[in-house]
This record gives sequence, C-alpha cells and structure tokens, in this order.
Amino acid sequence: MTPIPRPRVALPVAAVTAAGALALAGCSEGGKDSSEPDSASTGSTASSADGASSPAVAENGVLTIPQNVDEESKKEYLLENAIAACMRAKGFTYTPHVVATTDETTIPVDGESYDLAKKFRAKYGYGFTYARVVYPNDANVPGSEANTEQHATEHPDQAYLDALSPAQRQAYDKARGGMAQAVNGKKRMSPGCLTDAFSKVHGSGKSESEIERERAASETKDLEARQALDGDPQLVSLAQDFASCLRGEGIVVTTTQPTAIGDMVKFQVNEQADDVDEVDEETARARLAQEINTALKDLECGKKFRAAYFPKLAENPFFGNG
Repeated sequence: MTPIPRPRVALPVAAVTAAGALALAGCSEGGKDSSEPDSASTGSTASSADGASSPAVAENGVLTIPQNVDEESKKEYLLENAIAACMRAKGFTYTPHVVATTDETTIPVDGESYDLAKKFRAKYGYGFTYARVVYPNDANVPGSEANTEQHATEHPDQAYLDALSPAQRQAYDKARGGMAQAVNGKKRMSPGCLTDAFSKVHGSGKSESEIERERAASETKDLEARQALDGDPQLVSLAQDFASCLRGEGIVVTTTQPTAIGDMVKFQVNEQADDVDEVDEETARARLAQEINTALKDLECGKKFRAAYFPKLAENPFFGNG
C-alpha cells in the first residue's frame, strides 16, 4: 500500500528564484530577525499553499502566511520571505512565491474511502494513464491539460531575470546560492541566501553524525512499522483473501504483503500503459474502459482488507524508507 506521504517543503526552481522580505541574519546588515511571522507576515491570503492562485503579498513585499496552514506549509512561506529579504539586502529583486503543487495523495483512488474511490475509479480508472487523454479538460485528472494548466505558475520575477545581463545573472545566482556542489565527495548546497534561509527556517548546525543518527533512527522506525503491518495476523489473512479474489478475476498477483498488495494492481496497470502519450482518443477510451473494469474489481476484492488496513496504517505510520 502507498506509504504515508511526508509533508513536503517545496523547493522548486520557481520558488528558489522568487522574492519578498523577512530579515535574515547573515544576509542583511541589521534589523530584526524576521524569520518568525509578525503582524506583516500573518493573516489572510489569496489562496492556500497548494491552491491554484498565488498567495497574497503585502505592500512591504512580505508573503502573507495563511492562518490555517500546517506547520510544514508555514515553513514554505517563511523560507520564501527569508530568501527575499536576503536577496533584497544584496541588491536583487526577489518576489516571495509559494508554488502551487498537485498533491496526488488527495486523489481518492487508493480506497481508504470505499465510496469515494468507487466514484473516482468508475470514471477515471486509476487516473494516471488513459484518463488524461480521454478527459484532457478535466482538472481532476493528474497530467491532463487542464490539471497541468491549473497548477502551472509562471515565475513572478521572470521578466526581471530575463533582462539581466549574463554577468548580472551570474551574480544573482551566486547571491541566491543553494545549487548542489561536491564537497569532499558529498553533495552540499552552495553558500547563499537559499542555503542560509533554509538553515534558519528548518534548523542548522547538526553534525554529520547527528544527521546520520537521525536518518538511521527514521529508517529503523519505518522498518518497524512495515514489520508491524506485514506481520499483523488479521491483515495477513485479509491479504490472502484479497489475492484469492483477484486471481478469481483473472488478475495477476505478484505479492500478498499487506503493505504492497493494495497498490499492486494499480502499479501493474500504470506500467503497462507505456504508450499513453502516443494513442489517439478512441484507443485511449477503449483502454480506459478496460482499466476501469480492472480498477473496480481491485477495489471490490480489497474492500475488507482496506477497511482494516488504513486504521492500522494510521497506528503504524509507514513512509517507505525502512
């Protein structure tokens, strides 16, 4: 089954080259430390962090932080504002900008909610292949033209960046920093505003041994969660029933592990659709009909399994790192 997604801190190119104004120690020549929100950096916004429109930017160039965002999303705003303050202190334009992203984990395809998954699969199948050809104007389909257009965001400073001379752009990139570079055989972020802002917002100063210990601890915890789920007697029994039902429907079963069987058929279907960008709409429609049939059989066969699995997944968060 798909591991629980970790909260994402967006660092796309568009976000890395944008600008606003929270003071960043080490980047500006004074002023208060503004990596924490103040009256100018909290309040209403034009959209949420993952909305289709850009969040509001106050007159002072600070990206407004919505009141209802989670802690990780809040850090995206703080990061952008910190980068912006640093870049402005170095003489560059930088508009803070949180890039809208499509969170595919919100698509009700995996069956945690049987009713929502049935409604989705009955129209789109698993939603990642031929549906985008059949429904190009449907923003609910990942990869469709409408979905791509809805989440596409032009860099707010693109005109400014395009107008820079090669020497000015080189100076801009150096001031921004954050590009990967090799240091003693390991990749490190190059010095600059992005690196400083990231350290300020997410924490810094950890030694290599501390980072390694944390990584190892995270992997161990993840492995323990996987073992708890794959070794759960109820889930093991229900997974066997799930597999037997699939075989009875003529669907190939490659695993009966509780942490894998829920997504097994979906992955098989997606891998087989390697020609999705080449087929015409008529062919895509016929193949989508086949996918819908398979997806609904998969959902029905796994109904009891998924009803038991997801509550236990919540008790044993599994991220796929162990």
